[in-house]
Amino acid sequence: MKAHKIFGRLHSLMIASLATSFVFVVSGCYPDETLNVPITPSDAELTTALDIRIDEEFRAEYGMAIRYKFVDRFIQPTQRVAPPKLSVVDPMLDFIQNFWIDPFLEVQNGEAYFRAHVPAEVVFLGGLIFNDDGTVTLGTADAGAQITFTDVNSIDPNDDAWRSLQLQTVYHEFAHIVHQKHKLPTDFEKIAQTGYTSAGSWFTLSDEEALMRGFVTPYATSSPNEDFAETVAVFLQDPDFIANFMTDEPSCATAECEERNQGRELIRQKLTTIIEHYKKVVSVDLNSVRAAVQARLN
Repeated sequence: MKAHKIFGRLHSLMIASLATSFVFVVSGCYPDETLNVPITPSDAELTTALDIRIDEEFRAEYGMAIRYKFVDRFIQPTQRVAPPKLSVVDPMLDFIQNFWIDPFLEVQNGEAYFRAHVPAEVVFLGGLIFNDDGTVTLGTADAGAQITFTDVNSIDPNDDAWRSLQLQTVYHEFAHIVHQKHKLPTDFEKIAQTGYTSAGSWFTLSDEEALMRGFVTPYATSSPNEDFAETVAVFLQDPDFIANFMTDEPSCATAECEERNQGRELIRQKLTTIIEHYKKVVSVDLNSVRAAVQARLN
């Protein structure tokens, strides 16, 4: 589940792309975790170079179906979204190969981990998902079986805002699959236990207030599961993670500074626990994955 306020630390950069004059609160994944996966097309139906590429490089290689058609069945009846343009599908395939798949394949035991946890279905949607309640859904994951990318029509891997949105979304959703299959680290939810809010109130917090509580984003306060996934996602994609969340401010002279540093200590504890959990349950070092990701961002 991926959710953020558009006006938060990361997604404030997306405001300019929204053709609206009011602020959206961004919702997360669909609550329905059932999945209706269509039958894989037969070889006879693979008539275009794009479909052949998808079949050979993703379905046959990883067991991952890429869906860029039939938009309506991937959203709820109360939601609205633009379909992806055909011209963006090939570049989007390159993007997920470069920034999502390859970084895991490069690290020790990463290929085995990726193949064992890759979702069966990846969906491309052209725009953000607009909901009737005034929220916008950035990306979704359904029970480890499907990850949905939104706003693919705006693809620009050189645009920091668009790239950060996609990467934090996919790393977040992929991290959910780890705790769905292997549970959370022992006592993870106790590290910053008093800081959790709820699914309906996390968006009242500022980024600084979340940090003071020991969380990397306000959305991370909504539940231990979201805290786990957000911490992984921000750690992997944010070039400034160490400076912002791991390094204490020196010579604090205010109570607010002390609270931020106390929050950083909780984040350090959580990240240490998460890194050890990944090593234990999937034999992957997230530090190595972060290094592979960051090498592509520089």
